[in-house]
Amino acid sequence: MAQVLEFKLPDLGEGLTEAEIVRWLVEVGDVVAVDQPVVEVETAKAMVDVPCPYGGVVTARFGAEGTELPVGAPLLTVAVGEPAEDGPADDAGPADSADGRGRSGATEGSGNVLVGYGTSEAPARRRRVRPSDAAPAKAAAPAAPPPAPVANGHPRAAEPAAAPARTPGAADGPVPVISPLVRRLARQNGLDLREMAGSGPEGLILRADVEYALRAAAAQGRTATTAGEPRTQTTTDAPAPAAGTPGVTRVPLKGIRGTVADKLSRSRTEIPDATCWVDADATELMRTRAAMNAAGGPRISVLALLARICTAALARFPELNSSVDTGAREIVQYADVHLGFAAQTDRGLVVPVVRDAHTRDAESLTAEFARLTEAARAGTLTPADLTGGTFTLNNYGVFGVDGSTPIVNHPEAAMLGVGRIVPKPWVHEGELAVRQVVQLSLTFDHRVCDGGTAGGFLRYVADCVEQPAVLLRTL
Repeated sequence: MAQVLEFKLPDLGEGLTEAEIVRWLVEVGDVVAVDQPVVEVETAKAMVDVPCPYGGVVTARFGAEGTELPVGAPLLTVAVGEPAEDGPADDAGPADSADGRGRSGATEGSGNVLVGYGTSEAPARRRRVRPSDAAPAKAAAPAAPPPAPVANGHPRAAEPAAAPARTPGAADGPVPVISPLVRRLARQNGLDLREMAGSGPEGLILRADVEYALRAAAAQGRTATTAGEPRTQTTTDAPAPAAGTPGVTRVPLKGIRGTVADKLSRSRTEIPDATCWVDADATELMRTRAAMNAAGGPRISVLALLARICTAALARFPELNSSVDTGAREIVQYADVHLGFAAQTDRGLVVPVVRDAHTRDAESLTAEFARLTEAARAGTLTPADLTGGTFTLNNYGVFGVDGSTPIVNHPEAAMLGVGRIVPKPWVHEGELAVRQVVQLSLTFDHRVCDGGTAGGFLRYVADCVEQPAVLLRTL
């Protein structure tokens, strides 16, 4: 009888804590090879084919198509090789121990390297934390049964259990939490995860458990409010219309839409932003682009010229190519410019990142913008294409609007917004003329610099737009 190994949803990239199953690529009973894609998932940033690091026979799948799973949740189980020899785990050899490694496919190297798995050898399985391990005093409570493979994913409790009283042994064991989002939510609200009992498989603490504990604490606080003390009205006091109410449609905040909502909310919460703007005469910039394209070779885009101007401006004002480490209370400045740009797709707004934009010329920038835009529309951007930006360029002029006050793309420190370029009356060389005018806006984190730096950056960008020859000084 072969050894059955469990393959869990791996960490697919920076900041991703969950993924939705789009399509299974294998059935129960199918034979899979090492690194063979077994499921297609949609994260908040991209569509990803997930390869399995084990070779063998699929014995179970966890979750139906459309199910959303957290990172670390079981995806499927695979029967591989021969079973380990019977005997105590402490006496087993490295190749035969029951740590998740078999004698054949399980020990083969995985070429697909994702975060947390796919290394040169199959990783040792971590012992799953059970409530009895973390808190021996809870032994009298019934143990949660392990998840069984069902059509719609592993079952979840209808309502998370209330946090039990803290026991002396609870502080000694590991906390059964997988998601960093759950840890952060608990930390921000002063909750001790060691005092909570999870409703997930084998006592795993889920986000729903933390939210339930917060609601319970809020309810206790309201109960303790004295009759003579004024009560502040909050938005939670007026319930939203229930599902099924005529004329009301509820749209789940998940996938890209959910990630955008979380990121924008975090930006507004953490970043004290300010915006300055200026109108600029882009007539000479458009003439310069026309001359470049008339000379032959690949056509140069306006976005590429604006990106080249941005990188030159960031070289003069490096304070804006930075982020804030709130934990260390430090400003982190970056020598390299990884330029993000907003791209609207059918799946929502995404911000692909052009690596090392400061080292690229207009032709290279044009080609990279085109490649990333096409990948964004096709839904084939990788997590690496969507992370690591240090500054963002937002060309909202493509929507036919003149101006905007962009929200900073957390954790970056600034974003340059560009409106449409349209003919407008303009005083040129002392006379009224029709010129190609564009509005530029800069939203910046006021913690990294003052208005003088932000204004200097924006003024330099505007000068380069009005007189592209200014760039020749730094080329």
